[in-house]
Amino acid sequence: MDRGGFIISLDFELHWGAPELWDLKVKKDYFDNTRKSVPEVLSLFKKYGIHATWATVGFLFANDKKQLLEFSPDQKPHYKNNNFNYYKLIDENVVGENEMNDPYHFAPTLIKKIADTPNQEVGSHTFSHYYCNEPGQNVKQFSADLKAAQQLSKANFNIELKSLVFPRNQFNEEYISAAKKSGIKVVRSNPDVWFWKEKFSNIAPLARAWDTLFPINKTLTFNDQLSYVDNVLLLPASRFLRAYTAKEKSVQQLKMNRIKAEMLYAAKNDRYYHLWWHPHNFGNAVKENLYYLEEVLIYFKDLNRTYDFPSMSMIEMHDNLAGKK
Repeated sequence: MDRGGFIISLDFELHWGAPELWDLKVKKDYFDNTRKSVPEVLSLFKKYGIHATWATVGFLFANDKKQLLEFSPDQKPHYKNNNFNYYKLIDENVVGENEMNDPYHFAPTLIKKIADTPNQEVGSHTFSHYYCNEPGQNVKQFSADLKAAQQLSKANFNIELKSLVFPRNQFNEEYISAAKKSGIKVVRSNPDVWFWKEKFSNIAPLARAWDTLFPINKTLTFNDQLSYVDNVLLLPASRFLRAYTAKEKSVQQLKMNRIKAEMLYAAKNDRYYHLWWHPHNFGNAVKENLYYLEEVLIYFKDLNRTYDFPSMSMIEMHDNLAGKK
């Protein structure tokens, strides 16, 4: 009998997540805190038996700038908005020589910690934080990007990337077959609710924020009747773990109660619940965010004991369903 499960995926980016928006001169403490928080999150995952996928930007795998350039594909994305072309950070010497003098654009030591922690999957967030729905780029450039990510991951860590998260959730079904050819078996897709649809983009952020407090649509849990494209599993996200901030302190417990209610519903009804966030979301309030993350994980352990509700990574979810075919 299917017991459902608790899935966690993290979008590991550091400064590559939005360098066109983030001035590194004023964000260094934020990313320093992010780096310090990663081992603490891993420690909590180990303590509570959490299986998770760390979808990691390929640039972060490089040992130094020389290797980053060596593994960069010849076919780079040609965005109409050149601000999204993060290769220019290398060309403009924003990127340093290695992790020691530039811990914001390189992270091989953190990736090794992730890979060495039990039940953690290192997945792909593309090589260059690639935007699959931006005008100008094409599927050939995307394919070259994923190939570069696989090659660098294998060269430095002997890891084959099997799970993919599209940067900024720019899910593009037309690119799934290309992802499969690059070794991807499961892709995180967006929740199947109206406020994740493109046509509602003008009010979607407000609706998503409200939904973190009170339900405004159908349940975001799901069963095992999931979609595939070219035999690649489309694994829906359920809930973004909205970070603690001082201005949201008064509603923090409402956010926690909302997540717990969804987890309980999934556990009781043999359904799946997929929580995700970015490690850098903890950067402004590490202590508080680790506290609330542990609250969620403690609750998971209660559900695990009571309902035999398991934890799984994205690739484990794929393999679990493949075993039922």
